[in-house]
Amino acid sequence: MVAVTTDYISVGGNRHPGAADWDVQTGVLAFGADNNVALWDALDKTDKGIYALLVGHTDKVSAVRFYTCPTSGTRFIVTGSVDRTLKVWRQDGTDPRSYVLASTLEGHRGSVNAIAVANGTDIIASGAADGTVRIWRMNAQNESKCELLETITMTPRFFPLCLSLQGLEADSDKPLVLAVAGTTTKVHIYVSETSIAKPEFKRCAVLSGHEAWIRALSFTQDKQSKGGDILLASASQDKYIRLWRLSRGEASVPAPIDDSDPLLGGMEPTLSNKAHELEAAGSKYSITFEALLFGHEDWIYTTVWNPDPKRQQLLSASADNTITIWEQDQASGVWMSVERMGEISVQKGSTTATGSAGGFWIGLWSPDGKQVVCLGRTGSWRVWQHNSDMDLWVQKFGVSGHVRSANGVQWEPTGGYLLSTSSDQTTRLHANWLRDNTSSWHEFSRPQIHGYDLNCVDTLGPLQFVTGAEEKLLRVFNEPKQIAQLLERLTGFKQSNEQELPDTAEIPVLGLSNKALGDEAPVEEGEEKAPTETVNPSISLAADHPPLEDQLSRYTLWPEHEKLYGHGYEISAAAVSHDRKLIATACKASSIDHAVIRLYDTSDWHEIKPSLTAHSLTITDLSFSSDDRYILSVGRDRQWAVFQRSEADSTTFTNFASNPKGHSRMILGAAWAPATADYIFATAGRDKSVKIWQKSEDTFVCKTTVALTSAVSAIGFLPTTYKDSYILAVGEDNGVISIHRVSVSTLEAQHIVTVDKAVSPSKTITRLAWRPVSAAEAGVRDRFELAVASEDTSTRIYAISNMF
Repeated sequence: MVAVTTDYISVGGNRHPGAADWDVQTGVLAFGADNNVALWDALDKTDKGIYALLVGHTDKVSAVRFYTCPTSGTRFIVTGSVDRTLKVWRQDGTDPRSYVLASTLEGHRGSVNAIAVANGTDIIASGAADGTVRIWRMNAQNESKCELLETITMTPRFFPLCLSLQGLEADSDKPLVLAVAGTTTKVHIYVSETSIAKPEFKRCAVLSGHEAWIRALSFTQDKQSKGGDILLASASQDKYIRLWRLSRGEASVPAPIDDSDPLLGGMEPTLSNKAHELEAAGSKYSITFEALLFGHEDWIYTTVWNPDPKRQQLLSASADNTITIWEQDQASGVWMSVERMGEISVQKGSTTATGSAGGFWIGLWSPDGKQVVCLGRTGSWRVWQHNSDMDLWVQKFGVSGHVRSANGVQWEPTGGYLLSTSSDQTTRLHANWLRDNTSSWHEFSRPQIHGYDLNCVDTLGPLQFVTGAEEKLLRVFNEPKQIAQLLERLTGFKQSNEQELPDTAEIPVLGLSNKALGDEAPVEEGEEKAPTETVNPSISLAADHPPLEDQLSRYTLWPEHEKLYGHGYEISAAAVSHDRKLIATACKASSIDHAVIRLYDTSDWHEIKPSLTAHSLTITDLSFSSDDRYILSVGRDRQWAVFQRSEADSTTFTNFASNPKGHSRMILGAAWAPATADYIFATAGRDKSVKIWQKSEDTFVCKTTVALTSAVSAIGFLPTTYKDSYILAVGEDNGVISIHRVSVSTLEAQHIVTVDKAVSPSKTITRLAWRPVSAAEAGVRDRFELAVASEDTSTRIYAISNMF
């Protein structure tokens, strides 16, 4: 029985304040990752990272909430998306960490921005960009069906960006209070009038005071009040957090403000303590302004109360690159910040390249209140854990990944590490962290942070790689010494001649090229050298764990070694020969003039003239045969072409064969089989087929056609034969991945396995790469690893065993 397991999922979080929640019961953290929902056991001692992606939404996930049914105790995740729907995922009865899609709620006519649930009730509220809040009842008994109870239209019209729902009393059948805010400066308070059987929400109060849009609302029971008061925190783009107290009974009359007091006279409009009275189920309640929390220097995105019943603390995440914990001083009752984490980037002169602009979008407490996590603009999660012995918050490493389409993956030639590159303008290095009886994959380096979307990557040996981007040139990077040492120490991947390796790299203030430290411009005589902030990265990376997010974005860059010019448009494909002596590249083209293959000699980086011509439109993929004797190119013009290397001059290639009608639609993928006698390659087309071609005298003949269900966007051969078969992986534009065996003798293809839809990417597969294995190794092993890049932003590694 063929077994396909997911070894690694790397994916970044969506930058939306409501798009994550941490489950109090199971400790699972769920967050929106493009149009999927990522599940991460952030308290897992083995640090396995993201263990599943829930596939169902058709656009970015913007709201995530855990919910427990009060009658059955069943756990659910409720998610909202830009696709205007809500989806309800039910906990799997056999595995509490996995969830299955139970129902889809439709009705909103705009992007869903916020979801609120109230503990102990079956009521869910959702707010969307159609200017409405919808109230739903969850029926866990009846196949997790949800019925729409009410649609509240915001008046005066605004878009709700945040919601919070809370029972007014401890009893579950008491009225509910709903706070709504968004693209307005006011907080709207609604109370359900009747009993919980048929709640009808009626607006009872409008809280004013904020001076900009409100981004976060959060209710909690006041742990220090005897009368069961409720506190509401509201956070805004005006950089302030306001606390409001909702208490039972009529409000006491506040003391009159003395206009002659210089401290209070001018502040009256902002800090007026008007009591808002409301009535629900025959009881009277009042809402008063409690405190103003200031200290953040930019927009505040989220506020969350500590779930620990013994501690009344508020966590806020802000665009100023800090998360702050607020607590009430026992003696004076004043709320103050007791801890700030992150970077005070305002003083440093933050740059987008180092990942510090944009700040933190989400902050969350762990179920026990001893850990906090936050999501930054790079899509990575940072983790801080409270060390009770030292009374300090210590940073741990979290999870990270691309936040836009992952366009390329490539293994180091011996399989020591994996490089991935993406439209989020970064290249990332992933490796397997080995320690006592356990191993887990992590991001170990971010070699390239660029100003252009990156399209392709290939390795030039263990110490060098080349990438092509939405610019007209390619860039070659060298591995710095401390990354080589880090990989050797934590992954066991040993590389040679460390003395020749450069030191670390940095991005100059105005520039795209990563410079090796020390490669500064010479200082003219009489000029003073500008002081630079010196940090020794080798010290910061000397820990016994993978790098933290701030280290990844600052200290793990690779210095740029060379730029390769020549193309007239954006780079579309790049391939490196197996002997690492040649780089073949192509660019986007709408005419014969630019649809050429340019070759570069890696000994001195010069371009080998003339360029290779055969195509009339963009070349989509390039591949060298296993002995580097042939180059295969495929393109949008539906043809493939093979170029042969000269026996006399290893840098000269000539047209050997081409087929202008290789497929009936554009060809998107090309790969050589590891054949030693007859040369065999495969092509993948938009015509929903893979064709296998074999050399026959002075051309190549189609021997087998594999029909598939949708357009084929990527293919890859296992780099060695296995039990008299070539193993071919096929990726389609709907995210389906299948494995096929091709007989060495007859070239007949046989389907082995299709990766289960539940663990497959949800969008187009952009690149497939098998982890390199030698022929001797392949004969004795039965487990192979396949790296997959997809437009759903994920980079994955599958382990495939027991193939046949």
